Amino acid sequence: MKILEELSEYRFSRYFKVIFLLWDVVLLNTAIVLSALLRFGTLDKLFLKEVQTISLLSNLIWIGLLLYKDSFRIVRVERIESILKRTVKKVIIHIAITAFFVVVLKYSDISRLRLIYFYCIFFSLLMISRYLSMKLLKYIRSKGYNFRSFIIIGANDTGERMRRILAKDLTYGYRFLGFFDEKVDPFAFISHPILGGFDQIEEFIISDKVDEMYVALHIDNITVINQLVKICEQHMVRIKFIPDFQLYTRSNKVEITFYENTPVLMFRREPLEAAVNRFLKKVFDICFSSFVLVFIFPWLFPIIMLIIKIESPGPVFFKQERSGRDNRSFTCLKFRSMRLNGAADSKQAVKGDRRVTKFGAFMRKTSIDELPQFFNVFFGDMSVVGPRPHMVNHTKQYSELINNYLVRQYAKPGITGWAQVNGFRGETKELVDMENRVEYDIWYIENWSLLLDIKIIIKTVFNVFKGEENAF
Repeated sequence: MKILEELSEYRFSRYFKVIFLLWDVVLLNTAIVLSALLRFGTLDKLFLKEVQTISLLSNLIWIGLLLYKDSFRIVRVERIESILKRTVKKVIIHIAITAFFVVVLKYSDISRLRLIYFYCIFFSLLMISRYLSMKLLKYIRSKGYNFRSFIIIGANDTGERMRRILAKDLTYGYRFLGFFDEKVDPFAFISHPILGGFDQIEEFIISDKVDEMYVALHIDNITVINQLVKICEQHMVRIKFIPDFQLYTRSNKVEITFYENTPVLMFRREPLEAAVNRFLKKVFDICFSSFVLVFIFPWLFPIIMLIIKIESPGPVFFKQERSGRDNRSFTCLKFRSMRLNGAADSKQAVKGDRRVTKFGAFMRKTSIDELPQFFNVFFGDMSVVGPRPHMVNHTKQYSELINNYLVRQYAKPGITGWAQVNGFRGETKELVDMENRVEYDIWYIENWSLLLDIKIIIKTVFNVFKGEENAF
């Protein structure tokens, strides 16, 4: 009976955490056994000292990764996609650490193929397990178990916004009891009646089961807020504050960090500000550009050079100063697609531009003219994926017309980008065209991930073969 009682309340969550941790260990060791059977057809190899050592290390590394910053936490208001993405990162880190130990310990009896089998099996089991586990939790919560009851202090837009977030999906496991405030904000749409004023909150907490309190009051109510903290601490109610960031910014990507014990709010989320993400993107850029420069450029360059020289006099490469990360200029390389002209550094190419040669039009249509930019990527001025670099004078011009234009300069420019694969490339006839492009660039900066980069590259390749209307 006690288990059933606790199942109906949020405190049962602590059991889930322990169960999930132990279940992950079971999955990992299942993958170890299955990979050995798949590779050798027997389990004899598992009893080798080196294999046992690596297997033990694999368990310890995975447990450490889960315990680090409570990585196996259960967040109620979290999408399954976010949980799966977090799992992918952990597996990648596990691979890197395991490979490091294999190299450092100089283990020669470790089958590389078995390790590949192991990670394929482990990754598959993890993803299936995570998905089914979250579906199970959502089902339990939708049936009225494992829920949290909450009240909101502040009948205003901020409080109503939080109520909608927590109450819109029953599977989140939240039960809304009501608002408390002295008066309703006349400009806010409040969907539920007010249960009482500030002086009635403690009595309600005592008589009703309240697990959490969300405070949506302005900082001017500091006396009331301090009193609420005391009430919650006396009655074991968790109190949470909802700052109204919309007073300062329209961005929904606000992040908080700590400088020692001082909280600092950032009104724009930038994943590439994290050193580990910059490192991953840098490694990806170097590997990708090296592959292109070693295996594609050597045989393709002589052909392109010959055609360019035959079609029109002038250099093979077109060099132009463009705006890079932090608005620092750099020399951007392209295959020359136009006849020599004096307006190359100031005038955009337009549809039917007479400056463009026949072969130049083909290169622009297929984006072959961008290939030399892999040198820019290799030497660190550009990235494979990012906001497209604009001419310096265009950066100056548009930064005066579009308020958030320079935000796109927070990231390294790319050979392709999120705006480009969504159709925003080529000539910008109207200011709104550039505004839309900037919005897509900023979205990319705020939502960057390695998987997003790979997705953009795949879409770029697809668009090249399909042909793009705005590529001219």
